[in-house]
Amino acid sequence: MAQPHPPPRPKIVLSESQHLILKRLRRISRVLDNAVGIPGTRYRVGIDPLLGLLPGGGDVVGSALSGYILYEASRLGVPRETLGRMAFNIIVDTLVGTVPAFGDLFDVAWKANAMNLELLESHLEAPKVSAKADKWFVVLLLVGIAIVVFAAGAFTLWMLQLLWRLLSGNL
Repeated sequence: MAQPHPPPRPKIVLSESQHLILKRLRRISRVLDNAVGIPGTRYRVGIDPLLGLLPGGGDVVGSALSGYILYEASRLGVPRETLGRMAFNIIVDTLVGTVPAFGDLFDVAWKANAMNLELLESHLEAPKVSAKADKWFVVLLLVGIAIVVFAAGAFTLWMLQLLWRLLSGNL
């Protein structure tokens, strides 16, 4: 039995500059989470899981790009609650993504950027009458994400050093 198609999204009315921002965010999200289809399936993957293979640095790059999406969402007027959910998605992606092997598989399934873009587009389609996030709230979210990213990177490097010492017999 064929699955029904989801209803078409309402047309989002934006200024030209907002439209360009949304277009850029869609492109970034697609490249990170859904760039390439897996042959024989409907599933798509992006470069985020590949970035996660780079010890420490890959998760930093992926999280920085995710943070950029959050920053631009704040400029488009997304309220605090939604930005908090977006930050949560990024933090989960970062923390679980640092776990060797499991984190890389998790990154294939947990598409934080696609989820965050969905949150952004849902807000733009039906804006909630909610207080817009102020600059300091956004700065606090981004600094919090940066702390988590660097802590996860430091933990990964510490684990790699420990593994190296175990394998080389210098423990």
